Amino acid sequence: MTEVAAPDRPAPPPASGPSRPDAGLEYAFGAPPDVSTWIEVAPGVRWVRMRLPFALDHINLWLLAGPDGWTHVDCGIADDATRAAWEPLLAVHTPVVRVVATHHHPDHVGLAGWLVERAGGVPLWMTEGEYLTAHAILAEQPGYAPEPMAALFLRHGLTPARAEAGRERRGGYGRIVGPLPPAFARLMDGDAVRLGHHNWEVIAGFGHCPEHAALYCQALGVLISGDMLLPRISTNVSVWPVEPEADPVGRFLRSLQRYRVLPPDTLVLPSHGLPFRGIATRIDTLEAHHAERFAELLAALDTPKSAADVLPVLFRRTLDAHQLVFAMGEAIGHLNHLHQRGDATRVEGPDGVLRFVAR
Repeated sequence: MTEVAAPDRPAPPPASGPSRPDAGLEYAFGAPPDVSTWIEVAPGVRWVRMRLPFALDHINLWLLAGPDGWTHVDCGIADDATRAAWEPLLAVHTPVVRVVATHHHPDHVGLAGWLVERAGGVPLWMTEGEYLTAHAILAEQPGYAPEPMAALFLRHGLTPARAEAGRERRGGYGRIVGPLPPAFARLMDGDAVRLGHHNWEVIAGFGHCPEHAALYCQALGVLISGDMLLPRISTNVSVWPVEPEADPVGRFLRSLQRYRVLPPDTLVLPSHGLPFRGIATRIDTLEAHHAERFAELLAALDTPKSAADVLPVLFRRTLDAHQLVFAMGEAIGHLNHLHQRGDATRVEGPDGVLRFVAR
């Protein structure tokens, strides 16, 4: 429950060449805060970090001070360790007047209901697409249940044994997302919302999820980018059973242009990694990364191949069951993109599997 002093200086670069994914970025802080501590990254904006029990082992959360109390942006997952980590923070950052969730993924909305209840029923602010999606997944509605996911993966060439990874996810969302409030305050693209002492513009982003809400404060020169703009890793852009023909990669790349026009000295507060400056540089790198992947895929599609067939092209490591779900969704997304932009043809084989071949 203490503030960590961290000078506004670039972090030492990793010992690697210009192919680093974060090459050209300026890190504003050399290290993250410890659990249950914070760093003040801008006047009235505090950075908190919570642990995650995944390969991606942390999430950054943001606390905004205001004349009436504190706004919490994102929440962490619903588990005992995260609730315990919140306790000393809540003792200092009180009262809480609202909770904002950038999107429906568990590390962002998992403890939203708990925080809302602890604060006496304050509003939960989300976009409609994210709020409704969270409820649909919790209820495992059609298009969001494990069986449609397994069927989607089978349709795209995964063997029945490996497709069980989709079925094994039954109830997984609800294990780390607590009950959500039955009502919410709606965020919409272009809204100017008063959070703390300043106005923040809602910038909707697509591809990673249905209606992600990033928040930009011109007065502070700060962008809370959520998962839409990360300094070292490429945002997951997957196809899910509810929308099997989707082009999440195209949506994501178009969404990035909304951030490119922000001032170059904007401080980006991502959900994973360290705060950084250099929006245009990072977007250039992400665009180049996806262009390379498209070229590699087209070279591999000299004969018809399914999404399962091209997993080794996109992911050069062994995938566990959890990673396989996201890898398949992303492989389908990249192939759908090539098909929809006319660079690949899709054919259905006699076995019912969809395969793609370069034109």
